[in-house]
Amino acid sequence: MRNSRALAAAGAAVAVLGLAAPTAAAWDTPSNIVALPSVIARGGQMTVTVDGCPHGGTMTSRAFPTTHLTPVRGANETSKGVATINSDARPGSYDITVNCSGRTLTRPAAFTVIGGVRGGLGGSNSSGATPTDIAIGGGLVAAAVAGGGVFWMRRRAERRA
Repeated sequence: MRNSRALAAAGAAVAVLGLAAPTAAAWDTPSNIVALPSVIARGGQMTVTVDGCPHGGTMTSRAFPTTHLTPVRGANETSKGVATINSDARPGSYDITVNCSGRTLTRPAAFTVIGGVRGGLGGSNSSGATPTDIAIGGGLVAAAVAGGGVFWMRRRAERRA
């Protein structure tokens, strides 16, 4: 009876170790790369999280320079980094490659860069007055001078009568 109990306990211990070994081996292997937002304009900042990267590491892409990943507090095996997209990045999909503890993982088409937007007055991209602005302004000044002259002449005519 004692032998069967010992044998059952040993079998259970081996089963637990057998199931836990692949998990333990995977702890220091990057397993999941998430880039948010997944669609971003040039010059924008993107947060990248990597599971299976407990000690931090680096991430690279053609759209941003090499950036450090730092471990996230409270999340055992996760690291995070913030990358700024290059202002000259071409629109399209980009891969991200992470290096954690000497192991690398690449996520193809992890994010998409879209063309940048120039904000401001009507989205204009010129500085200073354009010839059209000058012509419109000159026309308004001429109309104001003509209107003022007509008003002044009428007031003079009313005083004579």
